[in-house]
Amino acid sequence: MSLSPSRTPLPMAGHTRGNRSAATCHFKCGDACLKAEGSTSTSPSFAAVAEASLSRRNLLLGLGVVAVAAGSSAVTAQPAAAAPGKGAGGGPAAGAPGTVGPKGLAFTPIASVASTVDELTVPQGYTWKPLISWGDPVVQGAPAFDLDRQSPEAQEKQFGYNCDYLAILPQGRGKALLVSNHEYTNENLMYPGFTSEEALTPAQLRTSIAAHGLSVVQLRRGKDGFWEVEPSKLGRRFTGLSTEFELRGPVAGSDLLKTAKDPSGRRVVGTLNNCAGGTTPWGTVLSGEENFDQYFRGDAAGDPRNRDTYGLVDKDGKVGNGRYWYKVDDRFDVAKTPNEINRFGWIVEVDPRDPRSTPVKHTAMGRFKHEGATTIVARKGNVVAYMGDDTANQHLYKFVSRDRVGGGGKGGRSEVLDAGDLYVAKFSAEGDVTTDRDGTGEWIPLTKDGQSAVPGMSLEEVLVFTRAAAAKVGATPMDRPEDVEPDPRTGYVYVACTNNSSRKAAGPANPRTANKYGHVIELRESGDDATGTRFDWSLLLVCGDPADPTTYFSGFPADKVSPISCPDNVAFDKDQPGLWVSTDGAPSSIKRNDALHFVPLTGPERGRVSQFLAVPTGAETCGPWIDAADGSVFVNVQHPGEVDGAVVDRPASRFPYGAGSQRTPRPSTVQVRRTGK
Repeated sequence: MSLSPSRTPLPMAGHTRGNRSAATCHFKCGDACLKAEGSTSTSPSFAAVAEASLSRRNLLLGLGVVAVAAGSSAVTAQPAAAAPGKGAGGGPAAGAPGTVGPKGLAFTPIASVASTVDELTVPQGYTWKPLISWGDPVVQGAPAFDLDRQSPEAQEKQFGYNCDYLAILPQGRGKALLVSNHEYTNENLMYPGFTSEEALTPAQLRTSIAAHGLSVVQLRRGKDGFWEVEPSKLGRRFTGLSTEFELRGPVAGSDLLKTAKDPSGRRVVGTLNNCAGGTTPWGTVLSGEENFDQYFRGDAAGDPRNRDTYGLVDKDGKVGNGRYWYKVDDRFDVAKTPNEINRFGWIVEVDPRDPRSTPVKHTAMGRFKHEGATTIVARKGNVVAYMGDDTANQHLYKFVSRDRVGGGGKGGRSEVLDAGDLYVAKFSAEGDVTTDRDGTGEWIPLTKDGQSAVPGMSLEEVLVFTRAAAAKVGATPMDRPEDVEPDPRTGYVYVACTNNSSRKAAGPANPRTANKYGHVIELRESGDDATGTRFDWSLLLVCGDPADPTTYFSGFPADKVSPISCPDNVAFDKDQPGLWVSTDGAPSSIKRNDALHFVPLTGPERGRVSQFLAVPTGAETCGPWIDAADGSVFVNVQHPGEVDGAVVDRPASRFPYGAGSQRTPRPSTVQVRRTGK
């Protein structure tokens, strides 16, 4: 999200904004909660629809989910998990009745972990190891990490900072490829002697730009069953500094994308704030460019569709300095290069198996603060991508390709995402009490058959200023819709709404005002047709302390679930049923470390939240990749030690190598593997 345009030099300890610490607000999303990001719809909010639905069906035992403005912040009493050494397991949750989880990943739920514990906590019988950390070599010939000798040239060959989306792509014969996004940078935890972003040297600024983007790493199976990094010609970095991307789709070549350095409007250098993502049926990886605005120095006289809608000014109309990147590159100064910002905020596609391939930005899929994009092949072969705009009161989208691919996606290619129809969701509380659905909804077209479907906006305007288009057609404002994933077995779609502390009034499909804890929605396309324009929806989880009467777990007894707050990423195993939910914001909302949970979706266990792991203090659980057949769970541990007041020489975490081994924490990809009973 995004902070005041003047950008506080260093977040003050103890200050929080909404549901996050000042450090997280500042570095992760550029203090968006202090900005006036406009273009929200006047349609009733999701909370109003959810309120009507829950009242009608009495889902919350007659207690009225929206009757309490914010809910309790206390956590159900549970014993603190034992602080493990590497590979140690945490204690079971209070009253945990044996094992849960799918075949191959059965586990005893761990207790929630206090937000001060600087450990990765896993269940008994499981062990974890770091696969790769910030600064480790990715490209052949890359230097080893040296905290005191960082450079942009080295960082362009090393694993980037703040790993987010994660994919482990098998290659056969004990080989695999690891693909990871790198969302943003915490300069206070990167550079010794840090005082403020404004004081960073040109080399440090360029190093930070290079630490954004994506990494592709070759893996091989080790003798102990864990994966290991292997030097390979497939090792590759995509960075914000020098990687050239091809712009494709309806807006490629538009005047809105042309710059002096690229008069064609078809080539752009860099990708920024890459958050979640997904794998395509043809084996490539999609990545969402999220809070791109925070890198640009604003312009009070600039295009209001960027200035106001995407947060280039604060609530008082003040223009920001971004991350001071304009000091080393004019393209980050909106006054000098007004169209450069239009070249960010897209869905990016990379081919990890072809090191010579040119990565793509797909303009047919719209421009907004993409959390990510996940795909499913519809019955007739159209590729459908689901996407969330991760900002409070923004919207849920889907893209339906014009062209089709063969059975199971065979024969599909990247070009299938270059043309199609873009939709935005509108939720209604209208439902049938005889069913298990809470309401209905419709997908409103923003583009149709290669034309704008929004009165008064051209096709180019709809795709470049998609937020404005969504608001104009009356889409439902949501509570930060983040990861959106279809279940590969059922086609049902799951939407993680992280939180929205600023919500003042309820409306359709967000179940409470001042929503500190978030919720998860289950969406079923009408007729099980992912290309259709109607859907039903229900609330799977209304998160928070289970003792809080405003929580809901699909009817499963609240005294038998783990606390869960701020759902962010959701994931599925390709073969085993059940939803995995990672969180981002539990330390600020329920004073527990962020976590990964397992939730059954059918039968009497539906809605039972069971905690699998907890990440260290200050960290966020990102990009879960589940491989039940291997007994493995992979997670990206993002921003460990992101605590107000922490700096390199006064760190709040020593992850991943433990106390005394390093001066600052390093974001890392870890593998958790079942090694015992």
